Amino acid sequence: MVGVTVRIGELAAEAGVSVRALRYYEEQGLITAGRSDSGQRHYRSPAIERVKLIQMLYEAGLSSKTIVELLPCVEAQVNTPESRARLAAERARIDEQIAGLTRTRDRLDAVIELSENPASGCVKI
Repeated sequence: MVGVTVRIGELAAEAGVSVRALRYYEEQGLITAGRSDSGQRHYRSPAIERVKLIQMLYEAGLSSKTIVELLPCVEAQVNTPESRARLAAERARIDEQIAGLTRTRDRLDAVIELSENPASGCVKI
């Protein structure tokens, strides 16, 4: 389906993102659009999978700058030492965030447990 194009609203619906997000992705250089004579954005149908991949990378905590750098390697399935190192660094960063959130949750659990003890002086609301 090389010649098939979709409008911005169709792409947004198919990929499960907002039109605003697609405009942002375009500003960041993550996707490109052709223009009709009337100025409407048109995307090639493979853009749907690209947008889903971009969403997945954002959900993993990567910045748009990192995604721009890694996207060509990910799409081409090229595995360079640099791209592997970058992905490993991002994974380590996420691991640190998870560890920090786990510590915060554990502290919150301790506070909840203390507040449930009548002797703590905490008043239930």
